[in-house]
Amino acid sequence: MKYYLGVDAGGSKTYALVTDQNGCTLGKGISGNGNHQTGYDTARRNITEAVNEAMHQANLLPHEIDFAVFGLAGADRETDYKVLRPMIGELGFPRHEVVCDTMIALRAGTTKSYGVVLICGSGTNSAGKNHLGEFYQCGGFSYQFGDFGGGGSLAVEAFRSVIRAWDGREQPTQLTELLLTYLKYDSVSDMFNDYLDHNKVPPIDSAKLVFQAASCGDIVAQGILRHQGEELGQSAGAVIRKLKMDNEDFDVVLAGSILTRGRSEIIHSCIHSAIQDIAPGAKLVKLNVEPVIGAVWMAMEATGSPLSPEPYDRLRIIKEFQTMNLEERV
Repeated sequence: MKYYLGVDAGGSKTYALVTDQNGCTLGKGISGNGNHQTGYDTARRNITEAVNEAMHQANLLPHEIDFAVFGLAGADRETDYKVLRPMIGELGFPRHEVVCDTMIALRAGTTKSYGVVLICGSGTNSAGKNHLGEFYQCGGFSYQFGDFGGGGSLAVEAFRSVIRAWDGREQPTQLTELLLTYLKYDSVSDMFNDYLDHNKVPPIDSAKLVFQAASCGDIVAQGILRHQGEELGQSAGAVIRKLKMDNEDFDVVLAGSILTRGRSEIIHSCIHSAIQDIAPGAKLVKLNVEPVIGAVWMAMEATGSPLSPEPYDRLRIIKEFQTMNLEERV
């Protein structure tokens, strides 16, 4: 029997999954932030914790794992890999690979060996791999380095719109009442002064208010979502052009909570419009499994065998990790 480990370490959580060659789940692990760019020691501890838990449940030792794939947020440049490869090497898996988390999301979302992935969760990232195996990443380095979007940006945009409506620079918006209620302020003036005096930042989960207002026809909220969709469309276009995929048929995998859980078609329609102008054969596919499953599939394929239908179908039904309450662990 062969055994595999997949790991998905992101900015808010780390998932680890151990399976056998048939796709049967043997162990799961979950912990907190696994992005070394926001704290090396924290990421190292959380990745180790999630992996150790999954391995303990599986009753396996590292040398018994035939291959492990670690999909890590922050694995963007060679500078990052110089930090991450030794970190992962300490875990003792003799056969493993470290990749950017964009790649495991792409693998989890398409049956093809190539394609494009757009991630929009707390932040944004985009990447792709063509049929020649060439890889290109566009973005993932913050607003200063060209990005826009994700929950953090949408929360700030909602806050800004309320302030601008209050001081007369923008039209009234339903976001005002929604945000005041959500943040528990009696007036925009109270909110404005409290945030300014104490250097506060809007909570990332207030991004959901943009979707709520947009669904009620609020023009300002719809404009924010349209901007997000256009930016993601531009990122997809950049990847497609760079990899010369404009004449190919492939999937554009949509991943991250903004794209998979946001209740609005505005973002999706903007992305669809952008990629159809560049690559008519491309198809939008919403990721509906955990990216960590893509890491397991990649681990299986790394041993030289094509992925058979049995583990593929069996792993697709895993929707969530419910082994423990994450908030109690971090």
